[in-house]
Amino acid sequence: MDSIHINNIRCYGYTGYLPEEQVLGQWFEVDLTIWLDLTAAGQSDDIAKTLDYRQAIETVKQLMQTSKFALVEKLATAIADAILKIDKVAQVQVQLSKPAAPIPDFSGKIMIDITRTRASV
Repeated sequence: MDSIHINNIRCYGYTGYLPEEQVLGQWFEVDLTIWLDLTAAGQSDDIAKTLDYRQAIETVKQLMQTSKFALVEKLATAIADAILKIDKVAQVQVQLSKPAAPIPDFSGKIMIDITRTRASV
């Protein structure tokens, strides 16, 4: 299966367990790996035969900016579910990072990594 990688989608959002995170907000970063068949696009040079990654980026940004979840796991799942609704997408990996989690004496970042596959109908 072929894939498209979209890295470093950075956006300010309001997801977090602490009440102030949902009011003050914080930065989030998302990397996507989207699996789909790129054979037709590679042969035709036609954007209609592939994923227009601008749509995926806009979907991620919209969710990050408007969602208020307690858990980043929920935000990552919402992103995955939305990307799977885009035509041609078979599977998606969402890596969602919180680069400045409000944890005392911690300067690292928290990352959630989930992979979801389109359900067979």
